[in-house]
Amino acid sequence: MRKIREVLRLHFSAGLSIREIGRSTKVSVGSIQTLLSKAKSMNLSWPLPEALDDAQLARRFYPQADTRHAKRFQEPDWAGNPP
Repeated sequence: MRKIREVLRLHFSAGLSIREIGRSTKVSVGSIQTLLSKAKSMNLSWPLPEALDDAQLARRFYPQADTRHAKRFQEPDWAGNPP
C-alpha cells in the first residue's frame, strides 16, 4: 500500500518535519523528500482534489510503475501433476 496521501497530509496540513513524517509512516526520509519534490513540481497542495483517488495519485507520482493488482506468477496445474 502506498502512503502518498498520508505523507502529503502530514506535510501540508499537520506541518510535520520530514523526519517526523518518516517515523509516523515508516517511510524513508529519501522517499519522503522525493514525494514532496514531485508534489511541488506538480503544484499539488492540501487538500487534494476530491476526484483524485489513490490509484490516480500513484500513477501521477510513479507513471512507470504497474499499479494494477495482478498476479505476477502463474499458478501451477496441481491437478495435472500428481505426486
